[in-house]
Amino acid sequence: MTTLDSLSEGDRARILDVSGDDGVAVRLMEMGLTEGEEIRLVGFAPLGDPIEFEVRGYRVSLRSTEAGRISVELIPT
Repeated sequence: MTTLDSLSEGDRARILDVSGDDGVAVRLMEMGLTEGEEIRLVGFAPLGDPIEFEVRGYRVSLRSTEAGRISVELIPT
């Protein structure tokens, strides 16, 4: 099992879990980052943070600390 912050550009994965039960975890799930959703890493900001992802047909940028809270399984290409 891996987390979103360890993916490479272009990688696709399926969300397994969002860790924690605080406001940040709730907000991530409200943004559509829920179990079973497919997500793709689009790219990194010039200094590496934030990271841009595509999920549910839209793009979202997350800090690497937020992305590290989301467990995923890679989807083979």
